[in-house]
Amino acid sequence: MSSQPVFAPPPGARAYRLRTPRGEFAVVDSPVAAGVEPKGVALMLPGFTGSKEDFSLLHEPLAARGYRVVAVDGRGQFESDGPEDDEAAYAQEELARDVLAQADALGTRVHLLGHSLGGQIARAAVLLDHSPFRSLTLVASGPAQISDSQQQRVKLLRDALAVMSMAEVWQAILAMGPPEEVGGPARGIGGVEQLRRRWLGNKPAQLLATGRQLCTEPDRVAELAAVPLPFHVLSGAHDDTWPVTLLDSMAVRLGARRTVVPGAEHSPNIDQPLPTARALADFWDSANK
Repeated sequence: MSSQPVFAPPPGARAYRLRTPRGEFAVVDSPVAAGVEPKGVALMLPGFTGSKEDFSLLHEPLAARGYRVVAVDGRGQFESDGPEDDEAAYAQEELARDVLAQADALGTRVHLLGHSLGGQIARAAVLLDHSPFRSLTLVASGPAQISDSQQQRVKLLRDALAVMSMAEVWQAILAMGPPEEVGGPARGIGGVEQLRRRWLGNKPAQLLATGRQLCTEPDRVAELAAVPLPFHVLSGAHDDTWPVTLLDSMAVRLGARRTVVPGAEHSPNIDQPLPTARALADFWDSANK
């Protein structure tokens, strides 16, 4: 992979590798804006086929509200290394323990946020040990497995990865529709070439393992509700991965703050970044009290 950055980091942000006892993880780290009182640190986990860049539009507005933002590529995602073929390395508990190590490396309790698949990994980390976290926000991330239609899409991808290279699969993805429709969560952030390079950075075993997790995840909401943390369930007004009504009921079961962002779908962090950032900062402000 080229040493040139695939995506330019947000203004004022620094891209580097966060060292932990479980390996190094690529992060984009934005400090609190100059002259603003620091309120806390947010650790953000991306979704399936996503990356740390999916949160790029949140960094500046959150920095202005006093929050340092650290967005991370998980093991085997984009710029974080991982084994090519060992699916066991990407078991959910392994990924959750990576999150605990990342939080520890930041040296302070963090507000944890996970988008889609990242939400389920974040939930698993909190259930292992909630002590490193000040709160948990689940963004477009539901209580159990993804919808039937999305399961079919994941199955198509897993079948393709069994017989095709990552480059061949990318060509097949492009053939399915215009780049803005197949770019996934990063649509609008990078051009097709940037998205291609990100895709090729993913480890096939990671996609196979996490794709299976999305299709088989059990409902652990009751278990999570017993954890003494503030919870936030945030989504767009429409979501074809988990129905919005399902996210509504999950929030009730968790006793969570519920935010529905108008004009947003499965990636409110990209579709409507300013109202999303406002809702996140408002929640974190309340959780800090």
